[in-house]
Amino acid sequence: MTGIILLVGAFLIYRSFQPPERHASGAAMANVVIPQLSAQAQEGETLFNRSCASCHGKNAAGQDGIAPPLVHKIYEPGHHGDVSFLLAAKNGVRAHHWQFGDMPAVDEITDLELDTIIVYVRERQRATGIN
Repeated sequence: MTGIILLVGAFLIYRSFQPPERHASGAAMANVVIPQLSAQAQEGETLFNRSCASCHGKNAAGQDGIAPPLVHKIYEPGHHGDVSFLLAAKNGVRAHHWQFGDMPAVDEITDLELDTIIVYVRERQRATGIN
């Protein structure tokens, strides 16, 4: 009986150090300014919607409990250069800024498509004041 009490006590102590469970609401996480996009960014938006929006949300505004917004100061060009987006999509990336878990690689996307998506994301960022 003492062993069971100790086991339950150890479990309760362990659980007290765990972050509270969150349920994904999928709500947008960023207020994104919707600019007039260049032709290349419009193409990037189409590709983004096909390959990225299911996680990163409409307009790259993120989805609460699912994936972070790409229109966010963390992803400004001086902190995450274009190659960071390219590598994350091609290879996946370990979670390091957010608690959404690791990002898997995006299958069936070319470097040229990723370059066009990056143009789209950067135009959205600039319109929102992220340079």
